Amino acid sequence: MTTARAHDGTRIAYQRRGSGRPLVLLAGQANNHTWWDRVRDDFPGTITLDWRGTGDSDKPDMPYSTRGFARDVIAVLDDLGIETADIYGTSMGGRVAQWVAADHPSRVRRLILGCTSPGGPHAVERSNEIRRALIGPGANEVLEELMYTPEWRKENPGPYTVLGDPGLLPHARKHHLLASNGHDAWDALPRITAPTLILHGTEDQMAPVANASLLAQRIPHAEVHLFPGARHAYFDECRPAASELVRDFLG
Repeated sequence: MTTARAHDGTRIAYQRRGSGRPLVLLAGQANNHTWWDRVRDDFPGTITLDWRGTGDSDKPDMPYSTRGFARDVIAVLDDLGIETADIYGTSMGGRVAQWVAADHPSRVRRLILGCTSPGGPHAVERSNEIRRALIGPGANEVLEELMYTPEWRKENPGPYTVLGDPGLLPHARKHHLLASNGHDAWDALPRITAPTLILHGTEDQMAPVANASLLAQRIPHAEVHLFPGARHAYFDECRPAASELVRDFLG
């Protein structure tokens, strides 16, 4: 296991695969690096990490934030001696990626934001009905439905790697939820200087697709690509088309 030390001493586990220009892949809320298991081989050189509270990283019982997670990403890059990387964040990982690019512009060459939102009062949030379903009986089945279309699930019965870290402790689950819910990068988005690609499924109810255009309005020179009919896990269901778009964007 390879770890970096965050600013507060927390150990952040990370994984490096392949070679070439580094692409940092950032997973969704309450997930570890296995979120990317079905996708990472589409890219020649990747870096993934286990968010604090997940996987092999330390699990401190203290408040987390998306901006704090961004500092953890920088700690990993520092540990690897990487000055500049491409960043691809999806869901909460996309929220973290916003802070990486806004707070550390010299460290980000190109930025991809997938199925995510700016957070705060300007964002379009999921419905209360969805929120209740995700904490009620059968929440795991609901999550599968929010991630993938029924047709795709029928042909790809799983297991799926995007449904949360199975070893997540209750305190870490709470801190992840509060971190994601507390995200608000609206005022910081215009500071992003990296060329930015925004990807989203049109039928995403976890992070409604209207957030893609909101991000594009705030981030200079951002471009948007939508996947018709796709839900939250567009990067998996619409693979390889989504990965090809990312590779083309990264050059």
